[in-house]
Amino acid sequence: MKIKSAEIIISAVSPKQYPQDNLQEFALVGRSNVGKSSTINTLLNRKSLARVSQSPGKTRTINFYLINKEFYLVDLPGYGYAKVSKDDRAAWGKIIETYLTSRPNLKEVILLVDVRHEPTADDVLMYDWIKHFGFGRIVIATKLDKINRSQYQKHFKMIREKLKMAPEDQLLPISSLKKLGMEAIWDKMDDVMQQERVTGVNASTKEESTINEGK
Repeated sequence: MKIKSAEIIISAVSPKQYPQDNLQEFALVGRSNVGKSSTINTLLNRKSLARVSQSPGKTRTINFYLINKEFYLVDLPGYGYAKVSKDDRAAWGKIIETYLTSRPNLKEVILLVDVRHEPTADDVLMYDWIKHFGFGRIVIATKLDKINRSQYQKHFKMIREKLKMAPEDQLLPISSLKKLGMEAIWDKMDDVMQQERVTGVNASTKEESTINEGK
């Protein structure tokens, strides 16, 4: 995908602050320090559009990035950082839950995990949620450059088994540092958008046919 424009539109904490233009949205979710901001910057070929925090757990808002004036990448607050207070964790969890369960133009939720480590209990819960609500079961494994090539399959298997991924579920390994694997992410999101266009056309055609038959 060619990125013609990318800008942050708003950092929101409640539904009344979400964009109201009904464009498709793709949400990225994962633990604090998993590399969401770096992934967004690399996907968009920008150096610092998404701020990379040196302190995990600092992102407390939902950040909406408008891409090519056509759709949004949505950066959700990171979860699972132990040094954050229980009250803060609960508040951020509510922000995430409200967005994920109430946003009609949310088309895909993509889970990010660190390829070096076994997914945590929080990661498993999030992936179970993604599956339960019928999203496309896409997992991005970040920081591929941190392990040797000989370890790839071992770590991919570890992630798939811990998350109980089905064979058709997508595991996309990437390296923001070396800019590896980004095209595969865009391909998957493009597939979703293309399917949405087809579904929309089919729905419109069906509706028009029904109207004509009623004449």
